[in-house]
Amino acid sequence: MKCPFCPSMENKVIDSRVSREGSAIRRRRECANCGKRFTTYEYVEDVLPMVVKKDGRREPFDTQKIRTGLLKACEKRPVSVEKIREMEENIVARVMQENQSAEISSTIIGNLAMQELHKFDGVAYVRFASVYREFRDIEDFMSEVKQFIKKEKNS
Repeated sequence: MKCPFCPSMENKVIDSRVSREGSAIRRRRECANCGKRFTTYEYVEDVLPMVVKKDGRREPFDTQKIRTGLLKACEKRPVSVEKIREMEENIVARVMQENQSAEISSTIIGNLAMQELHKFDGVAYVRFASVYREFRDIEDFMSEVKQFIKKEKNS
């Protein structure tokens, strides 16, 4: 494993833990060259579905895209990186459990992300929804905020 801080390939594992769901192993490593520590995750390689985009294009399922979307939505919000990883794991797990075909719609993945964000942070949820649903104007934005508030009151 290459150190993210220097070009060294020499490091040692100083701690290993199974993730909460048991789907990954988290390893803390220490570089033998620079001494800095970093974290890696080990996952079982799944046969992930192809994602069918809104315009009909198909591309490989990419957990990095989910992580990037969640990080952007949660930017400058009180949502920990650990919570974002948990949301990402939940989304991937649901995609794997609920989708038994070779393809999945990007709409389903987006809705799963919105469900996760809705549970943890309203502002992050509305941010994600504004990009995902391609709000055209302030009316679209206000409509989503009103729906969010209505759901919160009913919870």
